[in-house]
Amino acid sequence: MKTLLRTLLSLALIVWLGAEVFFPILAAVTFTTLAPDTHAAGTIVGQLLRTLHWMGLIAGLVALILLAIAPTWGIYKSRSVLAPMLLVVLMIAATAYSQFGIIPAMERDRIAAGGAINTADATSPQTIHFNKLHHRSTFVEEAVLLLGLATVVLVAHAETVRA
Repeated sequence: MKTLLRTLLSLALIVWLGAEVFFPILAAVTFTTLAPDTHAAGTIVGQLLRTLHWMGLIAGLVALILLAIAPTWGIYKSRSVLAPMLLVVLMIAATAYSQFGIIPAMERDRIAAGGAINTADATSPQTIHFNKLHHRSTFVEEAVLLLGLATVVLVAHAETVRA
């Protein structure tokens, strides 16, 4: 049972971080392939990002639950899972902020700009705000990835403390 729980924890982190690592590659390929139609590319990448966020939220909750029950089952020592749990909570919070805060605001700006941000006036308030949110979204995704890598290191440390 201990092996199963550690495997599920690893799998949850792998799914989330793997998606975070490969998302920029998918976005780049999408925009390269659909270069003349950046609106279509943005729509596809936006949907991929929403899917990535749901994967992350579910994987994060699974990881959090597993980290919470691990000490009671003798898998990790209680103190060794506190830091990874905190990082997973921060990752979930950042992902939820992006999913339910940033993306809807970007969508409102896109619609207010006439439906396609790439054809809108670059000096319009909606376009400027959209670009600001896009930059923020990128920063949030990078932060989630770095927090995830730190979580992996701390979980590995918990393995050594356990041993």
